[in-house]
Amino acid sequence: MKRIAKPEWQQNIALERIKILFKEARLIVTKDPALANRYVYLARKLGMKYGVRIPKELKIKFCHHCYHYFYSGNLKVKANAKTKAVEYFCKDCKKITRYGYSKRKAP
Repeated sequence: MKRIAKPEWQQNIALERIKILFKEARLIVTKDPALANRYVYLARKLGMKYGVRIPKELKIKFCHHCYHYFYSGNLKVKANAKTKAVEYFCKDCKKITRYGYSKRKAP
C-alpha cells in the first residue's frame, strides 16, 4: 500500500521546527550535552514522520552512528586527501563519518 505524503504546509512547519531544534541544540550543548542529543533525536523523528529531509548544513552537525550533536569536546575533524573526504571522528562512539569533496574546475 502506497503511503500518502503529508500536506505541504505540514512539511514546512516540520522543517521550521527541525531548524529551531538544531538552533537550540547549538545553544545548550556546552551546558547539557544530553539535552542537545535529545533535540537531534526529536528533529530526526520529525523529519521521518513528515518526510522532510534535514538540510545538509544541519546534517553535518551530528554523528550518523550514535546521533549525538557535535561540539568541540566530542569531535575531531580532518581532511583526508587520499579518500578526498572530510572526516568527522566522533569521540562518543569512536566512529568516522566521511563527507566527500572534489576540486572545482577552473572556468
